[in-house]
Amino acid sequence: MTLRQKIILLAITPLIVALCAIVYAVHYQADILAKQYRATVEEAYLASKKEELHHYVTLATHAIAHLYDSGKNDEETKAAAREILSKLDYGEDDGYIFVYDRQGTSLMHPRQPDLVGRDLFNMDVGGSVPIQRLLARARAGGGFESYLWEKPPDGKVTPKLGYVVPLERWGWMLGAALYLDDVDVALAKMDSQISGNIDTTMIWITGIAIAASLIITLSGLALNVSEFRVADAKLKALAQRVVRSQEDERARLSRDLHDGISQLLVSVKLQIESGIVKLGRVLSPQAAETANASFGRAAKQLNDALGEVRRISHDLRPALLDDLGLAAALAHLTHEFAEITAISDEFDSSADTEHLNDVSNTVLFRIAQEALTNVKRHASATAVKVSLASTAYSVTLTVSDNGKGFDIAGVAQNPKHGIGLRNMHERVEAIGGKLDVLSSPDGTTVIATIANT
Repeated sequence: MTLRQKIILLAITPLIVALCAIVYAVHYQADILAKQYRATVEEAYLASKKEELHHYVTLATHAIAHLYDSGKNDEETKAAAREILSKLDYGEDDGYIFVYDRQGTSLMHPRQPDLVGRDLFNMDVGGSVPIQRLLARARAGGGFESYLWEKPPDGKVTPKLGYVVPLERWGWMLGAALYLDDVDVALAKMDSQISGNIDTTMIWITGIAIAASLIITLSGLALNVSEFRVADAKLKALAQRVVRSQEDERARLSRDLHDGISQLLVSVKLQIESGIVKLGRVLSPQAAETANASFGRAAKQLNDALGEVRRISHDLRPALLDDLGLAAALAHLTHEFAEITAISDEFDSSADTEHLNDVSNTVLFRIAQEALTNVKRHASATAVKVSLASTAYSVTLTVSDNGKGFDIAGVAQNPKHGIGLRNMHERVEAIGGKLDVLSSPDGTTVIATIANT
C-alpha cells in the first residue's frame, strides 16, 4: 500500500467508524422512542375506550335508575328495564348494553339474541372463559376487564374491553364492551410509519456518510495530484538544472582540454620537430637517422594524443553547438559518424531552432549522439539518416537506420540493457518533451519532439 493510500485510509477510517457509531446510536434511540410513543398512543387509545365505556354504562344505569330505585324486584319491572336497555344503541358491532345474572345466563344481548336465556358461564372463547371473568369483576365492585369474544359476522375471535357494574338487588351484571381490533390496526399502521421513517433516516445518514467519504477521498486525490504536479515540476526543474550544470561542466572541460592540454601538446610537437631539424645539422648521418626515428615516433604519438584530446573535447561539448547552432552541430556529427563507421549518411534540416533554449539544443544533440552510437554498436546498418524539422509549436529530431532492429519491450524490461534508451527518455521527459522509438527488421527510428519555448 502506497503512502498516499495510507493517508487517505487514515482520513476516511475514523469518519466511517464515527458515522457507524452515529447510525447505531440514532437507530437505537429511534427504536426506544418508537416504543415509548407506541405505548403512549396505546395508552391514550385505551383511555379513550375506557372513558367511552364508562359513559355508556353510566347512561344505562341512569336510564333505568327510576325502576331500580323504586325498590321493586318483580319480573315486570325487570322486563321494563331490559326493554329500555335494549334500545340503547351506540354503534354497529359493539355499541350496546348486555345483562347477565349471577349464574352466567344471558338476560339481554341486542346484537346476538340467540344467546339470550343460555347459560354462558363455562363458554370457551379462544381458550378463556369471558363470562366468568366479567362476573368476577362485577362481584369485586365492577370495573374494566379485557377478554376475547367472537366478532360478527365472521365470528373471528377478537380482543375486547368491557366495563361492568353489579345491580345487587336484582342479581344482575350490567355492562358494555368495545372491540380493540381497531386499536391494533392503528398501532400497526403507526409502527409501519415509524419503521419507514427510521429506515429513511438510516438511508439519509448512509448517503451522507458515503458522500462525505467520497468528498474526502476526492479532496485527498485532488490534493495529491496537485502536490504531485508541484513535485513533478520541481523535479523537472531540478533535472534541467542538473543537465545544464553537466553541460556547463562539459563545456569547461572541453575548453580546458582545447585551450590548455591541446595547445601544450601542439607546442611540444613543434619543439620536437624543431629539435629534429637542429639535430640533423650537427649529428652524423647515422646518428641523425637514429634520432629522427626516435623523435619521429614521439611526434607521431604526440599527434595521436593531440587527436584524442580533440576528440574528447568535441564529445564533451562540441564548439559548433555553441558557435553555429544545433543544425550545424548535427550535420558535423552525422558526417563525422559516417567517416568513422563507413556508413552512408544523410542529413536534412528545415527547422527553425531560434526559439529553443540551450538545454533543449543540448538534449536533442545528446539524443542524436546516443542514437548514432547505438547504430554503430548494434544495428549492423549500411545507411543512417538524421533530420531536423519544426512547426510553429515544436521541433522534431529523427534518427533512422536500415539495420536489423530490436525488441523494444524486451530491451526495456532487461535491467542490463537499454540504458541508452532510458537515458534518452529521461533527457526528453526532463524538459517536457516526447520520445518515440520504432523498430522492426527493416530498421529503427528514434523520434524526439520538444516544444518551442
